[in-house]
Amino acid sequence: MVRLGRPEGVPGAAVNPPVVLSAPFHQGGETAYGRDSNPTWEALEVAIGGLEGGTAVAFASGLAAVAAVVETLSVPGVVVLPGDAYSGTRRFLVDLAGRGRLSFKLVDVADTAATLRACEEVARQADSAVFGSGGLLWLESPTNPLLAVADLGALADGAHRLGMDVVVDNTFATPLAQQPLALGADAVVHSATKFLSGHSDVLCGAVVSRRADVVEALAARRSLHGAIPGPWEAWIVLRGIRTLDVRMERAQANAAELARRLSEHPAVVRVLYPGLASHPGHDLAARQMRGFGAMVSFELPSAASADAVVGGLQLLTAATSLGGVETLIERRARWEAEEHVPPGLLRMSVGIEDVEDLWEDLERALSPSR
Repeated sequence: MVRLGRPEGVPGAAVNPPVVLSAPFHQGGETAYGRDSNPTWEALEVAIGGLEGGTAVAFASGLAAVAAVVETLSVPGVVVLPGDAYSGTRRFLVDLAGRGRLSFKLVDVADTAATLRACEEVARQADSAVFGSGGLLWLESPTNPLLAVADLGALADGAHRLGMDVVVDNTFATPLAQQPLALGADAVVHSATKFLSGHSDVLCGAVVSRRADVVEALAARRSLHGAIPGPWEAWIVLRGIRTLDVRMERAQANAAELARRLSEHPAVVRVLYPGLASHPGHDLAARQMRGFGAMVSFELPSAASADAVVGGLQLLTAATSLGGVETLIERRARWEAEEHVPPGLLRMSVGIEDVEDLWEDLERALSPSR
């Protein structure tokens, strides 16, 4: 994380990569035009690709990365994905399905057998595509926002036997906690807006693969659609990656402690965090991940009680998004696309503040009469 993407160590040269602000480039070199390549993106791609164990292609946002992957499917494509996948991914698929571009099936990815049965059903419908000939299995683990854990290795093996290929959105886990390519995935997607950059100040995305055909197709899609990251944005994400390890160490420790305390609080109906022994995917997560991440969801009895807690917080920030140094919290069912989420569910992206300060704020909001 600290070394990847830096310039060659030539005496007198800069330690950090420069921000290259140019649209055209002089003829005769590898770079010709700024929609096709930029040295600052390339430094970021080296870093993200190195962390995930593949070759990265950077995009303007996480959703641009999602769209580039899905757009490589031939028409009509077929996709299987979690029922509680990121709402932006689901809304994008709904839009494409409404225009006859693809069909998709929602599944509980924590149920490996049921997910593979769904894959078998849709694989019969699939036509040829860049990602295999049998459609696409799109996975998140943990999922957003219900934090279900998928058996990535078993699902990748099963999907491949059916001729499907597998993409994993690894935004929640980060490459530190989980490396899906090593578990059999064909590509990994990141919203680099989140934990990779880590400061809630930039939009960026990336896809990583070990397959040359996938990398080539994604780079072509990025250029054709113009979904390119700005050089400043790429540089900011790269700078954020330098501290990913220390940020995640603190955030995960905070998340584990807050999840434990919330699970014991009488006002809380349930806590969803893979690090808790009570979580149905705990044992799988312990085998598959190195750490349980910094996302915690917990449920209160009603939408009104959840809104009251959010309204009573002073240190935690009521906002969407995740992965920054500050702790963010929101009631997810307030969004139209999250109708499957319990009305009182709060999703919390735990930051690096002092854990006792965070708990004091949460406990006060949960027990206002004290």
